[in-house]
Amino acid sequence: MNQSKQNSNGTVFTVTQFKINGAESSLEQFYTELSVSLVIVYLLVITGNLMIILLVAVDRRLHTPMYFFLCHLSFLDIVVVTAIIPKMLAITVMKDDMISFSGCFLQMYFFLGSQCTESFLLTTMAYDRYVAICKPLHYNTIITNRMCAALISITWFLGFFGPVPAVTYAVQLPYCGPNKVIYWFCDFPNVVHLACSDASFVINLAFAVAMAIIYIPFFMILCSYIKIILSVFRIATADGRRKAFLTCSAHMLVVLTYFFSNAVVYLLEMVGNVSSDTRVLIAVFNCFLTPLANPIIYCLRNKEIKDAIRKYILLKKIVPSDSNT
Repeated sequence: MNQSKQNSNGTVFTVTQFKINGAESSLEQFYTELSVSLVIVYLLVITGNLMIILLVAVDRRLHTPMYFFLCHLSFLDIVVVTAIIPKMLAITVMKDDMISFSGCFLQMYFFLGSQCTESFLLTTMAYDRYVAICKPLHYNTIITNRMCAALISITWFLGFFGPVPAVTYAVQLPYCGPNKVIYWFCDFPNVVHLACSDASFVINLAFAVAMAIIYIPFFMILCSYIKIILSVFRIATADGRRKAFLTCSAHMLVVLTYFFSNAVVYLLEMVGNVSSDTRVLIAVFNCFLTPLANPIIYCLRNKEIKDAIRKYILLKKIVPSDSNT
């Protein structure tokens, strides 16, 4: 552990490592149970999301824009947990709670980039559902392969470019001790607050970028679904309305899970009387909630995915029926 200290000659030593201290006291006695839980969550997330990616790859019926975007969502969920869980396991199993300066900011960048990309990707998926329901006759001419490639390229670029300014400024701040991060990974505000100089500009910049990345996609998704709902109500038959709602029900649940869980975390940050252990646990649970929930939602709510599971995993014969996508 290297913290900045000033010796008799006035030389200042900077922090070269951070100590990840997710649980200062009360949770350490549950490290064994926590380790088992982390392994289970990691295996479930990897298995569920890889299964979706492989099913879309092998089943030609799933070679559509909707499942193309779903594959990217599944891959993104794998990136999120892989950026966090391995180091958490190193802490709980091997008691290795030190992380290098560069490793800390690299983990921070990949986590923030993944979160930003997911927000933009959910917006892209909402646009796809909007065109499918509100402009069905023009769907194939609007959502072309070229359009899909353009949308997904913009999504990934915006998502991983979004955190660059804040992380770039943060890494240039002087860190001279203490170096203890009261969190389970290198979360932006918890690391930046360790800086020895005034970090208010970096914090305000990160807050402004975060609000833009959260609220602009949220309102775009909201507008898309308002138009979708109005369009659905104009469908003459009850069966037609049911099929239209089923087409976007899985995506709606994923969107609600993502934004609701993030809202809970931000509310906890604003409440001052919540214990640090509770705040950290809920925030970390939020990081794993959507990667764990997304494959479950799509496997339970989407008929094509369920049919692909029966055919390629359960090896059962599929009875042809109407699609809901």
